[in-house]
Amino acid sequence: MKALVNARMLLADGWRDDACVVVEGETIAAILSAPPAGAAVTDLGGATLLPGFIDVQVNGGGGLLFNDAPSVETIRVIAETHRRYGTTGLLPTLISDDLSVVEAGIRAVDAAIEAGVPGVLGIHIEGPFLNPIRRGIHSESKIQKLQDQFLALLESARHGKTLVTLAPEAATPEQVARLTAAGVIVSAGHSDATYEQVRDAIDNGLTGFTHIFNAMSPLLNRAPGMVGAALEDPEVFAGIIADGHHLHPATLRVALRAKGPERVMLVTDAMPSVGSDETVFLIHGREIHREGDRLVGADNTLAGSTLTMAGAVKGMMDQGRVGLDVAAQMASATPAAFLGLSDRLGRIAPGHRADLVLVDDALDVQRSWIGGQPD
Repeated sequence: MKALVNARMLLADGWRDDACVVVEGETIAAILSAPPAGAAVTDLGGATLLPGFIDVQVNGGGGLLFNDAPSVETIRVIAETHRRYGTTGLLPTLISDDLSVVEAGIRAVDAAIEAGVPGVLGIHIEGPFLNPIRRGIHSESKIQKLQDQFLALLESARHGKTLVTLAPEAATPEQVARLTAAGVIVSAGHSDATYEQVRDAIDNGLTGFTHIFNAMSPLLNRAPGMVGAALEDPEVFAGIIADGHHLHPATLRVALRAKGPERVMLVTDAMPSVGSDETVFLIHGREIHREGDRLVGADNTLAGSTLTMAGAVKGMMDQGRVGLDVAAQMASATPAAFLGLSDRLGRIAPGHRADLVLVDDALDVQRSWIGGQPD
């Protein structure tokens, strides 16, 4: 039994300066006012203790891109890299590729979870069932429509959560319904769908929007598009990239005002440059350049980000004009709810897994715990 003391803590019911978090094994056993007898006490030095961050869109990190080598070792490097920035749970993410790569990615995530790689919650398959008109940095040669014979592959993961981003116009409502019935979380992205097409997908189980506003049909006066459908529906979730490049701050605030922090979650869309000094990497042979904290192809198309979850929290506070409690919720409790894991992740509360992050006054990460184990 361990007791974490002397921190400003963001608990499920708000801020506390006088609490003690008691951890037994992987789980938060209790929130007390003083350490229980026999507990090993860790003094947190007056820093700030937050729920661990959950990132559902992580393409790479530590110099590695998941697509390039979908293996347990790649996943381990990516997870360890992002843990340094407060991410205690993540979905390694494949961008559009051949289905053989998708199969290898699913098997690698299964193996990583079986091997106990800390922080791996499942896989995000972002494409290839997208609209080439809204492909962004995705390779057009890899994009295709979803066919019924592909569904078994998308449903095949044995462990963790499976998130699939697709364009509603590249799939049928019946295919969306089958995926969701099998436990797959379906999100809309890289799409030029009409409002009506998106509504059909939502009515058949779609629950998310991948990096809202980016690579999707916009909200117009007589054509609400994907953005209109996302902002209108009170139940669906929307990922948002608060890096200062993907969205104007006012656009970010519109999403937050429309849906609230309970349905807008922070994501990084992180690439290999996170935690690496490399300034150039390849996506399907295409050079991606780092310019400061911005990633672009030769045609100046944004190519994911160098964002970390700690950086996303800071960005949300600055651009979204919200407090740390709200930004941290968008980085923890909200993605946990999106993944259907609210009963055990995303909060500092008894019965939840002890996934925690300690930050200083500048919100720089000092320490993290995954399942009660410190880094």
